[in-house]
Amino acid sequence: MADYKMPELNSVVIAGNLTKDPIFRQTTSGTPVVNFSIASNRRFKDKNEEWKEDVCYVGIVAWNRLADSCKDRLKKGNAVLVDGELQSRTFKTDDGTNRTIVEIKARRIQFLNKKGSAVDSDSDKEDDLDTFSDESFDALLSPEDSDLIKGSDSN
Repeated sequence: MADYKMPELNSVVIAGNLTKDPIFRQTTSGTPVVNFSIASNRRFKDKNEEWKEDVCYVGIVAWNRLADSCKDRLKKGNAVLVDGELQSRTFKTDDGTNRTIVEIKARRIQFLNKKGSAVDSDSDKEDDLDTFSDESFDALLSPEDSDLIKGSDSN
């Protein structure tokens, strides 16, 4: 069997609605970070051909300029499309046990609510959608992974 190099690719794209208002803060060094969670719905037919709905709740973290762009634009109920990578982190709970969570580190977030919609009623009445990116994310990619992502962006 030939030797194959497994690509180092970790990419996630998901759409959903914010389950609560985002939490914005800054690290001790002043780096902006925002955390929020989304609910992504999936409709399917069960074995009796009846429509059912399944909801997946996913945590999102955004850093730097991407966090800044989310701070004033997102609130509970807003629809977003998130492109990023899965990451896990471990922390100690108040009772001293370790807990590990998996979340999406956002690279791009597209705000799907039209400006002036019911959820975003305090904005201008324009129909364009806003997309914001974190360019610092690309510096972490290998040249091969960068080429793969650029190839998928052109589709």
